Amino acid sequence: MEETKEKVTDITEKDIFTAETEETGEVCPGCRHKTKKRTGEERKSMINRLNRIEGQIRGIRRMVEEDAYCPDILIQVSAANAALNSFNKVLLAEHIRTCVSEDIRDGRMDTIDELVLVLQKLMK
Repeated sequence: MEETKEKVTDITEKDIFTAETEETGEVCPGCRHKTKKRTGEERKSMINRLNRIEGQIRGIRRMVEEDAYCPDILIQVSAANAALNSFNKVLLAEHIRTCVSEDIRDGRMDTIDELVLVLQKLMK
């Protein structure tokens, strides 16, 4: 168990984001991170969720501009946070079902370390 703990702490963001995907060999040229091919339906669903969240944020800004009552703003901020958390859950589940499981099947066990690091950041 200790061996796994040490390995997780040894991995850095640089290790994760500079690796090329073996499947496609593609790397985002500007930032050198892995890329994920999404179906049109996946992309559309994600964009729709993000558009709704963006609308919530614009609504919160409007409330501040109109001097809305603080608790009313806080409730809307909480709703926006819940929407972002929901987006994260869907994205994480899809990542595990596709990228992580494919990498493990292909013998790329470093993906587990990457997933642990991501989960640690999500749980801050």
